[in-house]
Amino acid sequence: MISLDAWRAQGTTFDWRGHRIFACAAGAGHPVLLVHGFPTSSWDWAAQWDALAARYRVLALDMIGFGFSAKPRDFDYSILAQADIFGALLAREGVTRYHLVAHDYGVSVAQELLARQRHDHEPRIASVCLLNGGLFPESHRALLTQKLLASPLGPLVARLSSYRTFAASMRRIWGTHPLPDDELRAMWALVTESDGPRVMPRIIGYIAERRRNRARWVGALTSATVPLRFINGLLDPISGAHTVARYRELVPHPDVVELPDTGHYPQVESPGVVTPAILEFLARHA
Repeated sequence: MISLDAWRAQGTTFDWRGHRIFACAAGAGHPVLLVHGFPTSSWDWAAQWDALAARYRVLALDMIGFGFSAKPRDFDYSILAQADIFGALLAREGVTRYHLVAHDYGVSVAQELLARQRHDHEPRIASVCLLNGGLFPESHRALLTQKLLASPLGPLVARLSSYRTFAASMRRIWGTHPLPDDELRAMWALVTESDGPRVMPRIIGYIAERRRNRARWVGALTSATVPLRFINGLLDPISGAHTVARYRELVPHPDVVELPDTGHYPQVESPGVVTPAILEFLARHA
């Protein structure tokens, strides 16, 4: 597991439309793009990083509004913009074909990138591995905190947020594996970096964005011509077992890895199972 300080030290930044974007890259071979979730950062993949980098060219970034990247208050945060940022990273790296691994908020970014495959100028996706996330708006069960952030009370809720409230929310969505306090505090440090809570009410608009783009994003899964795998922590109250059931209903020939004792953050909670599941999937399609 790479410490947060080491993660920051190995990264670099690039400019995207006047905003600083933090990114990490390592390894060689077929490119693998890792997409993190809300409200954390690319450090979510620290437990998988070395194993993936030993076999592939691994790329990740902190999306705008997250982690060590810029968090402008006047930015129109959207999944579409985040997909554009990943497109910029792929262009910088000269990537024309890649594998995609995404979690939580990041699954919507993955769905948008998959939907863009109809355009010939886009880098080609070779496979997609998805972890717990709101793939289907009708099966996404937002926490009360998320609902409040998305309401007119959002700015007040953001100002009142604290490590205590953050820790309580994270523990609600965790599985049976203990969540170390030092990791939780590091996650909170990433959230609060550059006054991050102030932009959360704007970022949380992704919940409504998913509803508006349901046909496009769900269609990207149901009509996908590339291999898909869904790794799911079944104890997740947001997108756990009920999302697996919906996935099996809608996605043809579903490849699902179920984790019965795991919650919303499989790659952090159960790396001993998740990392081999990702590697095995990639090895079959690389």
